[in-house]
Amino acid sequence: MRIITLVTQKGGAGKTTLAINCAIAAERKKKRVLILDLDPQASSEGWYQDREAETPRLAKVDSWALPEAIAKAQAANFDYVVIDTPGRDEPSTTAAIRAADFCIIPCRPTPVDLKAVPPTVATINRLKKPAVFVLTQTPARGERVREAEAGLSMLGIVSPVRIIARAAYQDAHGAGLGVIEYEPEGKAAAEVKQLWDWIVKKMEKVAYEQETNIS
Repeated sequence: MRIITLVTQKGGAGKTTLAINCAIAAERKKKRVLILDLDPQASSEGWYQDREAETPRLAKVDSWALPEAIAKAQAANFDYVVIDTPGRDEPSTTAAIRAADFCIIPCRPTPVDLKAVPPTVATINRLKKPAVFVLTQTPARGERVREAEAGLSMLGIVSPVRIIARAAYQDAHGAGLGVIEYEPEGKAAAEVKQLWDWIVKKMEKVAYEQETNIS
């Protein structure tokens, strides 16, 4: 079982959207996924309440209950646990990073969002967790995106797949769906599938390197 934590100390960066859509992309690969919502705003839980499908499974948990929730997920043979965290620095965020096998840091290409990144990276580095950046809510192209990629690349690995600002993400969320379900042949669905494939390859590489170092 792999534990993926989505984390950034800036609200509105798209953590919940990314968590939901990655979980559904994993399900389309025949994987069993559990989303754990640690955010007091409970955006993931709200989406789940609007959803007709029973999967991916979702549980709203407090940080103190996180180890137990992960243990239950392991016992239930889930392939992935995806943790959606608060958009600010608090104990539950650190607990979610500590539990992670892999961290995803969503970031919009704005000066405010970029300035919020270093504290998140510092916590991840202190806990020695592998992480990647994913640019979210971006324009389709432009200098601002390239500058954001260049800035983030100084701090870590940046996904070559961007989550572009598309109405499909909001529309799907409001319907209790992921974009892969809402518009299967749409551009948003295509980028989510591509992003998930890239994330899986990165996680496999990290796992291989860890096993090699141990042996």
